[in-house]
Amino acid sequence: MACIWYVIGRKEMESNDPLTWDIGWLHELGKRLEAPYINSSVGGPSIRSAYIASLYFTLSSLTSVGFGNVCANTDAEKIFSICTMLIGALMHAVVFGNVTAIIQRMYSRRSLYHTRMKDLKDFIRVHRLPQQLKQRMLEYFQTTWSVNNGIDANELLRDFPDELRADVAMHLNKDILQLPIFETASRGCLRSLSLHIKTSFCAPGEYLLRQGDALQADYFVCSGSLEVLRDSVVLAILGKGDLIGADMAGRDAVIKTNADVKALTYCDLQYVGLRGLREVLQLYPEYARKFAADIHQDLTFNLREGSEMEVGSSPPLHRVADGTEDDVGTREARIFCFGAPRGSPPPGRSGSGGRVRKRNG
Repeated sequence: MACIWYVIGRKEMESNDPLTWDIGWLHELGKRLEAPYINSSVGGPSIRSAYIASLYFTLSSLTSVGFGNVCANTDAEKIFSICTMLIGALMHAVVFGNVTAIIQRMYSRRSLYHTRMKDLKDFIRVHRLPQQLKQRMLEYFQTTWSVNNGIDANELLRDFPDELRADVAMHLNKDILQLPIFETASRGCLRSLSLHIKTSFCAPGEYLLRQGDALQADYFVCSGSLEVLRDSVVLAILGKGDLIGADMAGRDAVIKTNADVKALTYCDLQYVGLRGLREVLQLYPEYARKFAADIHQDLTFNLREGSEMEVGSSPPLHRVADGTEDDVGTREARIFCFGAPRGSPPPGRSGSGGRVRKRNG
């Protein structure tokens, strides 16, 4: 564009009377540099100075509106200046628009976080929630956001085909699907089951379940620690790799929980709804029989009210031991061991042979 501006100046000089015409930008530049043109062919600024002035004018017109020290005087020069300023305005719109879009994409998650946080605070203010409940809601929101960054996996995968969703779900839920209870299940059964598995989160001090609640799902502890309580007495400590829930009752039976389950630390959990579990087992009856027979062995704690694993009241607490490993032997060390009547099963084993950590009656 600098070259075009220079060519316009030269053509204007050549096409007009050299004796009377001296209003072109090259004539003005020559006068300022004290190197005027003589007869439009002799003298004038050097090629170097003329090109630098051309480049200066075009860049100042593209990036702003110019400064007037090099200006358009003739019609051709004014038309070129108008085109240059239009191109500059378009470049500004494109560049700044793209930069704005890039910055918005960089901070989109942060903006979404602040928007949701504002909505939550407005909800708390409008409904005048008590301070304790407000603190619990804010802490839960902030912690869950730090875990999943505001991404709802179920919502994200909703529009994908079932085949792809099942493969993704199996990868996301591979920890729970590797439990011994699912070892004999076919791949088709595991794929169907994986679509019913959801994730949950529990903050310290929050109750996952309360005694007498209708049990809706079986829970797998991915990380963290929980305690099982009844009448303020600790029955068991649950950790990573533990499975809590209930054995399968009748088809339409409502399962009531026999104890409270309370989080001791921040806990990540995966759970499968009992309704969805029943639907999958109906599709695979050969595995359903195996599942019903083995679930007692794999439940770390059976929460079904009236189950044979919880018999009578429990004597006082005798000893507490703590362990961190996840194999069966060392996991038993995390259980509260209680004095048991003579002839009762050893701690950590149910009368039916399950590895349930419980208090013996």
